[in-house]
Amino acid sequence: MSEKTDKNVQAGKAATADTAGGTEQRRLSVFKTYKLYVGGKFPRSESGRVFEVTDSGGNWLANAPLSSRKDARDAVVAARKAFGGWAGATAYNRGQVLYRVAEMLEGRREQFVREVADAEGLSQAQAAAQVDAAVDRWVWYAGWTDKIAQIVGGGNPVAGPFFNLSSPEPTGVVAVLAPQESSFLGLVSVLAPVIATGNTAVVVASEKAPLPALSLGEVLATSDVPGGVVNILSGRTAEIAAPLAAHQDVNAIDLAGADEALAKELEIAAADNLKRVLRPQPVDNWAAAPGTDRMTAFLETKTVWHPTGSLGASGSAY
Repeated sequence: MSEKTDKNVQAGKAATADTAGGTEQRRLSVFKTYKLYVGGKFPRSESGRVFEVTDSGGNWLANAPLSSRKDARDAVVAARKAFGGWAGATAYNRGQVLYRVAEMLEGRREQFVREVADAEGLSQAQAAAQVDAAVDRWVWYAGWTDKIAQIVGGGNPVAGPFFNLSSPEPTGVVAVLAPQESSFLGLVSVLAPVIATGNTAVVVASEKAPLPALSLGEVLATSDVPGGVVNILSGRTAEIAAPLAAHQDVNAIDLAGADEALAKELEIAAADNLKRVLRPQPVDNWAAAPGTDRMTAFLETKTVWHPTGSLGASGSAY
């Protein structure tokens, strides 16, 4: 037996002994590669750029894609393509899909607790509370999908031989600037109501803590959410939001993650095609009951008129 072969045999025996004895083997860590989520796929930024993401203490966590204007336009194309099918699905079916998102998040709870803790400088217990609240929020909005029409639509009293019915319809493609400080619960709180009501979304993740949002894309991809219904971009909020606010095929924009100066600029840009604009509002506690305001913010009301007609000589009508 050669010296080289003998060394290999000895190394193999040592590795076997370590394994049998329960000694942990030395191995290289597999670093997670974070990517965008656009059209149901996971592309890198078309520019090839990345930026460093650090934890609350300034320690490096990962490189995240630095989205460009082209990425924003691609996301809008994907959202528009998906809009017809998602808006045309039954409200009950949308509720089932949102509930499936909650199921998948529950199964990956530990991962999100770790990412939220790193992103926001929280303890494990605090991060777990945030993740649990986010899971519950998906369930809450899942229950509203087939009920929102009952509180914002219905028959209207009319003085005449006709009646009319009002029903809510989704606005279309909604750009969502996720809250900067609440990287996950805040994100879910502004995203879930948009898609629960049949809209499609282009989300700009928190600039300082984008990793939980990018991981959410992986959950959505395995939760029966059709590709393009949610598209997630990471990078500089102002750089990505500007083309979205001015985009002629974006119907509405939620400015939750914009500061006052940026919000004003984006609101002016959004006026060019009469976008619906939801200005940033201070939120002390994202875990508080959300109400229905964010669902109704991106709904249109369609009213259909119909003549009643007369029944017989008596003049009675139906």
